[in-house]
Amino acid sequence: MGEHDEAMTFDDVADTVGQPLAEQLREVTIAVYQRGVEIAAKAGIILADTKVELGRDGDGVLTLADEVLTPDSSRFWPAGTYQPGRAQPSYDKQYVRDWLSASGWDKRPPAPELPAEVVAQTRAKYVDAYEQLTGRSFDDYLRES
Repeated sequence: MGEHDEAMTFDDVADTVGQPLAEQLREVTIAVYQRGVEIAAKAGIILADTKVELGRDGDGVLTLADEVLTPDSSRFWPAGTYQPGRAQPSYDKQYVRDWLSASGWDKRPPAPELPAEVVAQTRAKYVDAYEQLTGRSFDDYLRES
């Protein structure tokens, strides 16, 4: 509880929640990932990885429990510049992680305050991802909201 995610095999999940639910979780997770890959590929983006958080509602129905396929929950790389074996340019929070690592932060609270430049650059990456993935202007989205 309260720690980082823990890697689990399918058998670990089945042992924890039961085989039928584990199979349903696997099916839903793979379907979400595959749909994300399709959308990203059409926009010239590689969906390198993502997380899908699922839970059950009060009636026991499997329910998406958090954001899905966003720059906070996924790693998006421009397909045109992808080169195996090296760090990739990205449209996600890796920029913040890299800055925090370079800052010398020891990963214990409190985290250092992010400079305005890092916040602005991260926002620009997120906006770029939104516009490429949706084909819509982020400014238009803000005006419509």
